[in-house]
Amino acid sequence: MNGKRPLILVTNDDGYTAAGICALMRTAQLYGDVVVVAPDGPRSGAACSITTQVPVYVRPVCEEPGLTVFACTGRPADCVKLALECCVSRRPDLLLSGINHGSNASVNIHYSGTMGAVLEGCMKGIPSVGFSLDTVNHAPDFAPLERAVKKVIGYVLAEGLPQDVCLNVNFPERDVIRGLRVVRMGRGAWGNEWQSADHPRGGTYYWLTGSYTDLEPEAQDTDIRAMADGYGAVTPVRVDMTAHEALRAFKGMEDV
Repeated sequence: MNGKRPLILVTNDDGYTAAGICALMRTAQLYGDVVVVAPDGPRSGAACSITTQVPVYVRPVCEEPGLTVFACTGRPADCVKLALECCVSRRPDLLLSGINHGSNASVNIHYSGTMGAVLEGCMKGIPSVGFSLDTVNHAPDFAPLERAVKKVIGYVLAEGLPQDVCLNVNFPERDVIRGLRVVRMGRGAWGNEWQSADHPRGGTYYWLTGSYTDLEPEAQDTDIRAMADGYGAVTPVRVDMTAHEALRAFKGMEDV
């Protein structure tokens, strides 16, 4: 790191004023200089989507020694792209996203703007980690997560991450987090996903809702189980989505 303090890029999908990102940036400042580039409002469910039809704006909202904060009109992946080209003076040593207000365990990762930013950072070759708290509270307490978040940040800064691998870290909402478990993504599914109602001007509208079902409740090695047992769940995630084990099975369709 050439004798300089690490440069840490922080983002999220709840907006730059959210309590979770404020907690994360305070912790990140213990380890390096922090640049925050985050949406100017909630962008939950944005996944890896990017803005293509309208301009994206970014503006500074805070600058002090060791901390610069930008608000962006785009989505989390936009924030990472803009940060790397327009907002940082050098390549970040680490990208952190979160702390999300809500779980991104199991299949939720596919919808998550928090993890969309992490995957974008990983694709750019930056060690990237997403943090989420399984909560529905409007004002959750992030203090119980601090020790575990520090452990993850310290580890990744010291050891790095394998190429094309990032981390999805999810915490249960508890007064005390028992520790960390490195686990796989659990299999689950959402059902009853739409609630309908009559629109006062005619027709029907739909509001996204749903209930989650754990498809392997007896499994002991999943993120869902680790959280149920009071641990933070650390799941390594690959950018390469190729089903390598299935390549041979489909060779029969090749031209000969």
